Amino acid sequence: MQPINLPDIDSLSLIEQVSQMVVVRACGMLYDHQIAYPQWELTNAKLQTLINEYGVGGVILLGGSAPEVALRTQQMQSWAKVPLLIAADVEEGVGHLFKGATWFPPPMALQAVSMKYAEAMGKITAEEALAIGINWLLAPIVDINNNPDNPVINVRSFGITAGEVMGATRGYIAGAKQYPVLTTAKHFPGHGDTSVDSHLHTPVIHHDRQRFENVEFLPFINAIEAGVDAIMSAHILAPAFDRKNIATLSHHIISGILRNELGFEGLIVTDALIMSGIANLGSPEAIAVQAVKAGVDVLLMPVDPIAAIDAVCAAVESKEIDREQIRDSVQRIWKAKQKVCGIPPNLKKLGNPLNLGISKSVATKSINVYSVLPNLQPDYVRESHETNYLNLIIVDDPLTCEEFLNARSPAVLLPKNKGYQRIVADKLILENLKYDQFSKIFIQIFKRGNPFLGDTNLQEKIQILVTELTSANKLQAVVLYGSPYALDRLLPLMPVLMPWGFAYSQQPEAQEAVLQKLGFV
Repeated sequence: MQPINLPDIDSLSLIEQVSQMVVVRACGMLYDHQIAYPQWELTNAKLQTLINEYGVGGVILLGGSAPEVALRTQQMQSWAKVPLLIAADVEEGVGHLFKGATWFPPPMALQAVSMKYAEAMGKITAEEALAIGINWLLAPIVDINNNPDNPVINVRSFGITAGEVMGATRGYIAGAKQYPVLTTAKHFPGHGDTSVDSHLHTPVIHHDRQRFENVEFLPFINAIEAGVDAIMSAHILAPAFDRKNIATLSHHIISGILRNELGFEGLIVTDALIMSGIANLGSPEAIAVQAVKAGVDVLLMPVDPIAAIDAVCAAVESKEIDREQIRDSVQRIWKAKQKVCGIPPNLKKLGNPLNLGISKSVATKSINVYSVLPNLQPDYVRESHETNYLNLIIVDDPLTCEEFLNARSPAVLLPKNKGYQRIVADKLILENLKYDQFSKIFIQIFKRGNPFLGDTNLQEKIQILVTELTSANKLQAVVLYGSPYALDRLLPLMPVLMPWGFAYSQQPEAQEAVLQKLGFV
C-alpha cells in the first residue's frame, strides 16, 4: 500500500475544510433510476457536485451487489480531489448489505457458539469491504442490549452483559485490524437500555453517572484500548450528563467525557442526522452547528449537506466555532485517510469458500431445537384424507423479506415437500386469518429488532394466535428466526412438550438446520 498525497490542511479554504467533515448517503447501484430511497440518496449529478466541487470527505453506501459496489466506489473516488472515506453499516458482514459477499448471523449469535468467531467476523468483514472499495466499517456495535424491549439494538449487540460485549469487541477489532480499514464503536454513551428506536423518536436513559461508568461506558473504554478508529454518538438524552441536549449535541458528553475523560483521540462521528431522534429537534443548519460545537469530527448524513456546510462555515466566521477546532477535526480525518485510502477494489477476495463456511458454521451452530415433530414421513400428509396442515410464515412485511424468504427458501420448500399449505402473513393478514379449516398449524416467525419499523403490535398478535391455537389443539410447533426475546414471550404460552426451534440467523442455512432437526429433512 502506497501512502496517499493529501493537501496541506492550511492550503484548504474554510468551506473545503468543513466539507471534509461531511459524509453523505448514496445508493450503491450505479444509476439514478435504481435509487431506492430518494429522500436520502443523491442523484449522480448532485453526488458528483458534492464530491468534486465541495469536496465532502466521505460517502455511506446502501444497496447493490458487491461487484456493482466495487464499480461504484471506483466511480466516486475518480470524482474526488481528495480520496474519500467510504462507509457502510456492515454489522453482519459485507454480504448482509451487498449480495455476493459473506453474510454473517447477527452479532448476538456469537454468544451461542464461540467467541473465536468474533475475530474471524472482523477479519472477513474487513477483507471483503476493502475488496469492493469500502474502507470504513460502521461496526462493531458495542452497546449492551440489557433491555429486552429494545427495538433497535436487540440482536445487533454482541450480548446482554458488559463482559460478553467486551470480549467480542476485542476479537472483532483484532480481526479487522489485520486490514487497513477503519472500525467504529457505536453508539456512545450507550443505546442498549432503551425501549425507543432513535430512528423514530428520541430515547431517554435515566441512569445516574455511576451506572453509566459501571455498565454502559465499559465497552467503549474497552474498544478504545483495543484501538478502535472511530466512535459514533447516540441520539439519546441522558439527563445525568446533560438535561437539555442529546448526546450527539452535548459538549459535555462528546468533548467532556468521550474526548477528555476517556481520552479518545480518534474520529467522533454522529449517527445519521436524518434520524427523527435528532432531526425533529431543530433545523438541519442548527443541528449541524451544534454537533460540531459539541466536538464531533464527522457529520453523517445531514438532511441538507450544503446547508450544513454553509451553516458551520458561517459559525466559524462569526467565531461561534473556533477555526482551530475545524483544523483539528480535519487533521484526524487526514490521519484516517492516510491509513485506509488508496487501495483499489479486488473482487477476487469475494466468494472465498472458507469465509462462507465460517459464516455457515455460526448460522447453524447457533440454533436451538426442542423435540422433533412426530409422523413427518414423506407421504404422511399427502396420503391422509384427514389432515390439512398449514405452514404459517409470519413476517413484519412480505414486501421487504426477499433477502431471506422466497419460493426456494427452506422455510417454504421443506414444509411444502411434506404436503403443507402455505400462508405468508403480516399483522393485517394475521388479524383476519381463518384457521378452522386446518388440522394443524406449523408457525415460523421471522422477527428481530428492525430500525425504522416502530411498534407494529405484531408480537402481541402472535401471542394471541399461539394462545388460541393451543386452546384449539391446532398448534403443531413454533420456530422463530431472529430475536430470542420474542421467543421468550411465546414459550410460556405453548404446551410444555411442544416442539420448537430457534435461530438467531434468518439465512437459508439456519432455516434448513432448524427444520432438519425438527424432522423436515
